[in-house]
Amino acid sequence: MTLAQARQALGRLDEVLEKMNVLEAIGQAIVTALHAVYRVLWGDLITIPLPGGSSLGISLLVLILIPSGIYFTIRTRFLPFRLFPEMLRVAKGKRGGSENGAISGIQALIVSTATRVGMGNLVGVVAAISAGGAGAIFWMWLIALLGAATAFAEATLAQMFKEKDPLYGGFRGGPAYYIHHLFLKRGGKRKKSVIAALFALSGLICWCGISQVIGNSVSSAFENAFQIPPLYTTLLLVAVAAAVVLRKNATVKVLDVMVPVMATLYLLLTVFVIVKNAAQLPAVFQRIFAEAFGLRQAVAGGFGAVIMNGAKRGLFSNEAGSGSAPCAAAAADISHPAKEGLLQALGVFIDTIVICSCTAMIMLLTPMELTRGLEGMDLLQTAMQYHMGGFGVVFIAAVLWLFSFSTFIGILFYARPNIAYLFGDNWTSQTLYKILALVMLFMGGLAAYTFVWDLGDIGVGLMTVFNMIALIPLAPRAVDSLKEYEKTLAGRAKP
Repeated sequence: MTLAQARQALGRLDEVLEKMNVLEAIGQAIVTALHAVYRVLWGDLITIPLPGGSSLGISLLVLILIPSGIYFTIRTRFLPFRLFPEMLRVAKGKRGGSENGAISGIQALIVSTATRVGMGNLVGVVAAISAGGAGAIFWMWLIALLGAATAFAEATLAQMFKEKDPLYGGFRGGPAYYIHHLFLKRGGKRKKSVIAALFALSGLICWCGISQVIGNSVSSAFENAFQIPPLYTTLLLVAVAAAVVLRKNATVKVLDVMVPVMATLYLLLTVFVIVKNAAQLPAVFQRIFAEAFGLRQAVAGGFGAVIMNGAKRGLFSNEAGSGSAPCAAAAADISHPAKEGLLQALGVFIDTIVICSCTAMIMLLTPMELTRGLEGMDLLQTAMQYHMGGFGVVFIAAVLWLFSFSTFIGILFYARPNIAYLFGDNWTSQTLYKILALVMLFMGGLAAYTFVWDLGDIGVGLMTVFNMIALIPLAPRAVDSLKEYEKTLAGRAKP
């Protein structure tokens, strides 16, 4: 190589390095901007001083969702308590939809339950107790009771504004569609609502982030339980997921079988653990309520952490208000919109009051000296090892695989109507998003990218904000639907 050629090569190298520096600067700017958005959504927007040197930091999402839950609970006249028997009656309905490709109300509940009864019930509960102690469980229960009415409202509206799905058959809808109705009346050439498009885009970002978290959680659990290298676990997970999601209508069929089986197995094992340790239950409940109201934490300065960790994890787990579950609710072929609303309200109860409580009991029935200093899946697996020996660790890994797999399938079902809203009715955009989600699933299984985890949190936060912009103004429509449904019930009850 001549001196001139060497200089030329060095010049090209300098250009490449300069471009790489520019790209790195752009990447850092994007990450900084996203972290700023994260702080606005999930950071402490308001800080309230509490006795004992503690403080209560309230995030924007908590400020939105808890008052909204109270509002919907009052507007529906305490629906979660008053109509719980009716929720159970509706859940006994038929499983198949009448329209070509449509699903039934109970199948829509199974799809939404697949994503609710997922990592939030394991990882979310563990995180709440790790950061906020036993008292966080009480606040998770309270958030669930408030969230049930919110879940009713958004699912009912999703049913009211659903439309035919020309690609998959049956129906589609969700917040993007009722937001569109609120801001842009249909008629003539269809236009997109900016808020509806932002909701759909936020959802797609969120579900990509969750895909990465799923891959990481599963590979980590299997490495701890079986010493299987993450690459092998991830390849199997991605291969099985691809076989399901890349087919046209395999999603609901798989979840229809998978969700009841995995939930039943998990409930049976946890009930066994609870019954085996029944004598300790009074002490556990005493601990939950004592720590919930800060009798110890107020002195230690951690009362705010108890409330906010329980509230945040409760909101994350049951998803009420985020706009995810309505994407499944809209697909149901059901006789009255309020019936699907009642089913989705029941889904919140199943998720938080039943499944999350089971996970909490497993940990709280474990001697504190064994779990002190532990957090995350290490805490849960240690608790299961105490109760069930080596089988417990293996069982939790298997359950996490099932829960996470069902969550992945469920979020891609959620993505369908939002992809259609943004990009129109075509298989190209649907397939490309599925491939992107599978890539994120694979990446997550090999390494934990904190940036992508935050991306999922940002996505669900933005979804909630955009969803609530329409949900509050449209609330009277959902309430009127409930009143109409209750009139039919009253008429049916007359002799």
